[in-house]
Amino acid sequence: MAMLVLLRHGQSTWNAENLFTGWVDVDLSELGEAEARSAGELLGAEADLEFDVVHTSVLTRAVRTADIALAAAGRSYLPVRRHWRLNERHYGALQGLNKAETAEKYGLEKVKIWRRSYDIPPDPVATDDPNHPGNDRRYRLVPPSALPATECLADVVRRLIPYWEDDIAPDLLAGRNVLVVAHGNSLRALVKHLEQRSNEWVVEFNIPTGVPRVYELDAALNIVSQRELGDPEAIHAAAEAVARQAG
Repeated sequence: MAMLVLLRHGQSTWNAENLFTGWVDVDLSELGEAEARSAGELLGAEADLEFDVVHTSVLTRAVRTADIALAAAGRSYLPVRRHWRLNERHYGALQGLNKAETAEKYGLEKVKIWRRSYDIPPDPVATDDPNHPGNDRRYRLVPPSALPATECLADVVRRLIPYWEDDIAPDLLAGRNVLVVAHGNSLRALVKHLEQRSNEWVVEFNIPTGVPRVYELDAALNIVSQRELGDPEAIHAAAEAVARQAG
């Protein structure tokens, strides 16, 4: 048996302002830091969750969430691997815009399509836009053709699965317990693949910040059990809040 825990980063400063964030590299808010500590305390209190390795995106809010959570759990010594394939969905030209204001301007249904449609991306950013990853030095070794100017969730699934198959799954198959600290959409993509969920299901699925989602997997990486750590009512309320962000 191996354990896999998925953790969405704590609230970011742009989450707090209800802005489309995507690949823009913003830090945690004070609440986000508290959420990361709380997640780490929950993980540290679970006697059967002795992690062996951690995977994160290369975005600050996920990196810092992992650091804070590991410190709170007393596991700062664990090896951490970072990869751009775990990044949040690239929201294209929506990045930096307020979600509720955008909904008022274009209508709730249009914004829901942009935010949550499985296979319809927003308009892309130009290659010379500061929000295009080709202009960020952390991606300088990534082939330009692999860097997105916009993404739908289907695109996130396609770019995440190779990392699952080549890096995360081999850790689990070797019997290592794995913590993945990433983002709402990259984790939704991973949950879709792991749980073999439909496109329609994942569009309505919401992952709250700072809530560990724990899987017990068998030798073939089939799910034996799944649970979330924390107060069920608070988790449900947080998931509902994610769904209401566009107004």
